[in-house]
Amino acid sequence: MPEISRIPRATEVNMEVNLGGLIMKNPVTVASGTFAAGLEYNDFVDVSTLGAVTTKGVSLNGWEGNASPRIAETPSGMLNSIGLQNPGVQHLKDIELPWLREVGATTIVNVSGHSFDEYIQVIEALEEAPVDAYEINISCPNVDAGGMTMGTHVPSVEKVVSLCRNATKRPLIVKLTPNVTDITEIAKAAEASGADAISLINTLLGMAIDAKRRKPQLARVVGGFSGPAVKPVALRMVWQCHNAVKVPLLGMGGISNGIDAVEFMLAGASAVAVGTANFVNPHATIDVIDGIAAYCEEQGVKDVKELIGALEC
Repeated sequence: MPEISRIPRATEVNMEVNLGGLIMKNPVTVASGTFAAGLEYNDFVDVSTLGAVTTKGVSLNGWEGNASPRIAETPSGMLNSIGLQNPGVQHLKDIELPWLREVGATTIVNVSGHSFDEYIQVIEALEEAPVDAYEINISCPNVDAGGMTMGTHVPSVEKVVSLCRNATKRPLIVKLTPNVTDITEIAKAAEASGADAISLINTLLGMAIDAKRRKPQLARVVGGFSGPAVKPVALRMVWQCHNAVKVPLLGMGGISNGIDAVEFMLAGASAVAVGTANFVNPHATIDVIDGIAAYCEEQGVKDVKELIGALEC
């Protein structure tokens, strides 16, 4: 007998938040690449009850992704080198987006590109589609600059965000890479160039080695490190950006339960994303929503927005 999709429990706490113009019924979405577009998880979670569904990164044309092996487990985390594999924007428009609209989900599309032009072309292709907001993944290699990651270079950040801002009036969330010297410098550049909100953090760069074989565990040697082990780094960067910019923040990195999420909100996040936890617990998003509500009830908090930036230092 198929499992019934879970929904958040009833609460008198006002759970609604505003993420840069995107109204979310609660502060919980998913990290791009950990939830596909929700179809696979809908047997476990009623995706319409999430604050939003953030899709896997989409490019103009399909990308095959990286060679295998491309997943490796690590202590308190995992490495991935998927390479943004996806079937392209037309498939998203034809299959996933109509389904998300049909079930009543709030939808954030994660936009990826190898060049400035590709980001714009993806947004232009989606402007007539049922999309509520865009999350711009600026952790992609910029072929216009010889493969440099867009999100590590202020002029590239300013250019890609400005171009995306000019291409849409929808809420624009810019996702930052943590693999930089000063995260606030990148956040300020994104804000000044038109970002409505900032999403952080993307995965840290890491590697794993098979000592017996004397070989790397990933075909491409290095990959993106995520999971509970990255939470202290993510919290620090959210707190730094909360003190550096005025736009709302979408915090993520090692969130597995409601208290994890509350910590991110206290550090300054207006909303949070559940990522790697979805792989080990398909109900993780609902558990996090319920956990936030339970914390608020215990603390006498009537409106979840009271938690945002309420850290006492």
